[in-house]
Amino acid sequence: MSSPVRRAGAFAGVGTLALVAPIDERVATALFAVVALAAVFVTDGPVFELFARPGDHRDERLKGLVGFSVAAVVLGFLTSFTGLTVQVFAGSIVLYAYGNLAAELGRSYGDGPFADAAGFVVGGLLAGISAQYIALVLAGSPLPHASQIVVMATCGALVGALIRTVLLGRDDPPVILSIGLLLWLLSEVTVTPSTVDVAIALVVTVAVGYLSYALETASVEGMLTGVFLAFVAIVLGGYAWFAVMIAFFGIGGLSTKYRFEEKQARGVAEGNDGARGSANVLGNATVALASVFGYAAADAGLIDIAPLLFLFAFAGSLSTALADTLSSEIGSVFDDPRLITTFKRVEPGTDGAVTWQGELAGGIGAGTIGLLTGLLFASIGTTGSIVVVVAGIAGMTVDSLVGATLEGTYLANQSVNFLATLSGGLVGVGLAIGLALV
Repeated sequence: MSSPVRRAGAFAGVGTLALVAPIDERVATALFAVVALAAVFVTDGPVFELFARPGDHRDERLKGLVGFSVAAVVLGFLTSFTGLTVQVFAGSIVLYAYGNLAAELGRSYGDGPFADAAGFVVGGLLAGISAQYIALVLAGSPLPHASQIVVMATCGALVGALIRTVLLGRDDPPVILSIGLLLWLLSEVTVTPSTVDVAIALVVTVAVGYLSYALETASVEGMLTGVFLAFVAIVLGGYAWFAVMIAFFGIGGLSTKYRFEEKQARGVAEGNDGARGSANVLGNATVALASVFGYAAADAGLIDIAPLLFLFAFAGSLSTALADTLSSEIGSVFDDPRLITTFKRVEPGTDGAVTWQGELAGGIGAGTIGLLTGLLFASIGTTGSIVVVVAGIAGMTVDSLVGATLEGTYLANQSVNFLATLSGGLVGVGLAIGLALV
């Protein structure tokens, strides 16, 4: 067994202490505190070698074990003094610990970040489900619907794998705490899909995610982000929400390959050979993700807002995202771009530059999302479809205006994308209210 696998196994053993929480969360928290304190004073010997990461040898301190244990202590305090449950406490820590072990096993049989991410997701999912069930049984709590537990474990595993990939798997606290807070949020939202629906959602989203990675339209972190967003769309919204989201990902991803060599020659091609990373995906889909969670919370009665408003925000933001993507990817291969604020000719790739071909492509993108939304959601209707199209074109225009005035100097491209999709979502909501569609 390799040293990284042994080390991950040792961390998994420590993580198992979280299963004491259902009996007494204060004892579990104290155990992790003891481990953290002891790790500070272990500077050599067999225990040090068992837990030491490469950087720990250089610093002669078990920083990794300290950070892991301190993160567990934070979740323990939240369990003792807030509404975070022992199900979430145990599920988060065990998911992360055994997900790491599975990731190391994956790396020993595969190569590269994909094997690492796949191992973490599979191992974390199984460990997260098991830990939640064990915690609930030991605590004597009533068991929720199986789909609730599976959804929580799946989302935790995907987000954990994503953050580990971005951080190169080196920082435990932000990953553990992110998983814990996400599971806490999901535990407050009623998940209604059947176990079969959740299984279908898993298969479909993973298949689509792997296809995007295989076609090189997304990097590993971009793939994980897309799979997470699509899975959440299905389980909290439904297949119609997923269809709208996947239309954006699919059409937008393929558009990056359109005349790619020509775009490379012009210096306007998407980096990483056109494979979109997590920052790009989140910049375009954060508003959509928030809208899905908002819809689920409103539908569950947790917030006093009409659920349909979140659907208009969702559709308006994705209409903007696809319009902007097509406008950029199609328009960048044509000559004579003009700056949207002055209409003066500028070089291809200039922030805020537009072409009539790109604007037309963007309008078609917005129309695609509007048409799809109208067909899939009876509550949207024809007028609602037009609202979604208008929102997408408005958001695309905001993207160009902000790009021409603020991008590069004050804002990065991902921030501009976020502001544009937020604008599209708000326009969709505003028009829906103004036209009394909600």
